[in-house]
Amino acid sequence: MSLVQDALRGGHARPPTAVPRPSALVIGGGGALGSVVLEKLLAGRGFGHVRVVVTAGFRAAMQGLETLTVAAHGVASMAAVPLASSLALVVFDRARRANGREDAFVRPQPEELPALARWLLAGGVRQLVVVLPHSMASLPQALKAGLASLDEHAVATLGFEHVVFVRSAQAPNDQRADRWLQRLADGVVAQLRFMVPQAEQPVRVQKVAAFVAELALRLPTSAPGTRVAPPELVWMAAQTRDPGALVQAWLDGRELPPLSAPRMRL
Repeated sequence: MSLVQDALRGGHARPPTAVPRPSALVIGGGGALGSVVLEKLLAGRGFGHVRVVVTAGFRAAMQGLETLTVAAHGVASMAAVPLASSLALVVFDRARRANGREDAFVRPQPEELPALARWLLAGGVRQLVVVLPHSMASLPQALKAGLASLDEHAVATLGFEHVVFVRSAQAPNDQRADRWLQRLADGVVAQLRFMVPQAEQPVRVQKVAAFVAELALRLPTSAPGTRVAPPELVWMAAQTRDPGALVQAWLDGRELPPLSAPRMRL
């Protein structure tokens, strides 16, 4: 009889409460890098929903994607509103003219970062990830000049629990060889890189976006503070199939695999 009673009690038991997934806010989701970051955040299923800041009517067709519409007059026109997200990503990127939809996305400018960060903090954001372009050589000169004077210190002192600046990805070993024969070999290898198809090059926008998505997901549970993800770390993450373990080790302050890339010897 006790078995029947246990079964009846089990049938009336409440189902386990689902743990709500966090949300993320993206500013700069229309560029070559920002659009892929947006896709990775949605595809990873780690966030309940992802909001992107736009300036015009934009119908979100992807599941989990929401929009936050602001006036198209820069950061100064953004009113302080609850943002319903504790984590935000600001992606600096070059424009992508694949179709007209990119014009609807807010494109942050480097000189706006301190004011933009204050707006995010006032709206309830506690974790901030600032992503620089993954390929600085492809940027317009005006954007390069702006990024060179990016006021990171002003953002770091505002009071966020977590701030991460993600640098442009590049190979970790740029030292010039001492022997002239090795320098010649390095020059030949460098020229051969131009013959490799874009899809097979070591640092691709999809890989950098995957690193950023993993970082955004794991950052809230890490120790508070301001961090800078160096170019070598982003490059290393681009070489791995799953950057999650590398990102977690870096956030935990644990030892990482060697950063030096093997050089082709004669």
